[in-house]
Amino acid sequence: MEHPENDARYKGLQVNEGVGSQPVTNPYKKRRNTVRPALSVNDYVEGILKGDVSILGRAVTLIESTAEAHQQIAQEVIERCLPHSGKSQRIGITGVPGAGKSTSIDEFGLHVIRQGGKLAVLAIDPSSERSRGSILGDKTRMEKLALEKNAFIRPSPSAGSLGGVARKTRETIVLCEAAGYDHIFVETVGVGQSETAVHSMVDFFLLIQLAGTGDELQGIKRGIMEMADGIVINKCDGDNIERAKLAASQFRNALFLFPPSPSKWKPEVITYSGYYGLGIDIVWDMIERYFAYVKKTGYFEKKRNEQAKYWMMETIDEQLRNHFYQIPEVRALLQQKELKVLNNEQSSFTAAKDVLDCYFRKIKEKE
Repeated sequence: MEHPENDARYKGLQVNEGVGSQPVTNPYKKRRNTVRPALSVNDYVEGILKGDVSILGRAVTLIESTAEAHQQIAQEVIERCLPHSGKSQRIGITGVPGAGKSTSIDEFGLHVIRQGGKLAVLAIDPSSERSRGSILGDKTRMEKLALEKNAFIRPSPSAGSLGGVARKTRETIVLCEAAGYDHIFVETVGVGQSETAVHSMVDFFLLIQLAGTGDELQGIKRGIMEMADGIVINKCDGDNIERAKLAASQFRNALFLFPPSPSKWKPEVITYSGYYGLGIDIVWDMIERYFAYVKKTGYFEKKRNEQAKYWMMETIDEQLRNHFYQIPEVRALLQQKELKVLNNEQSSFTAAKDVLDCYFRKIKEKE
């Protein structure tokens, strides 16, 4: 557009043309090849055993991938790393959202590292039911721990499938142990059945509770209380100290109503403040006493063996389910039966039987 100010009538005045839209990237910058070279199974295993965090992270990404080629490599890596695993303390940490799980892990982790340990934090992050997206912000909330070279923090999205994520988390534990991490923290979503899944892969299950948020008895849920090996009341500071002590007393009384745990360990109830770092050493002493007790009684090995058997059966169930839905004829028949069930033309049970019969028939045909 020509500026009228540039007319000959206006001597001594000149307006230059404006600058057009600029490219988003620097056109003078030399482009680098950002594609990382593919690694072999040997590269992954050697890197993990050397404690290479970058290769460990890439191996975990393979585990979380749904691509069949990635899964084949991941399973080979896990199999090779398995003999080097099993030498860590696996601790599950759960609690309602806002109980201070990430803040507490930050302090507990620093305590472990100051004692000369190496820590891996595996956090199951809730995913949106609509978009399937996750924030994966646990590393940001663990500000102190994220700066430690002996700490590895890895959030994983639940993506609507706790069972699948839990299996991948257990496989990640194997890789972290092979990489030399002697303490593994597994943080749950804090809602639903994630506690049960995490409980089946850890040695010690810590329940974080709050006081002063209403009816403390609401926190005394039979299922989660029976799973807990230790209960801690967070935010015991300032004006909340008396309320935290009262909540601890109520939890101790409630524990007397429950049957003894399989380990015969009596869960303890402790108050502390994750934000101010108060009472962290007391909580950790309780955890150490638990490990000393279960190793002395032989329950530690027994529980590990039961968990290995449990995850074998879970993997079989998952593989069978995946194989079932991969057969085209089964998927097509399933859609037809769904319409019949929705239109009340067939019962759910007979429809399921027809689909299963189709599945077994296809299996026999392949034989």
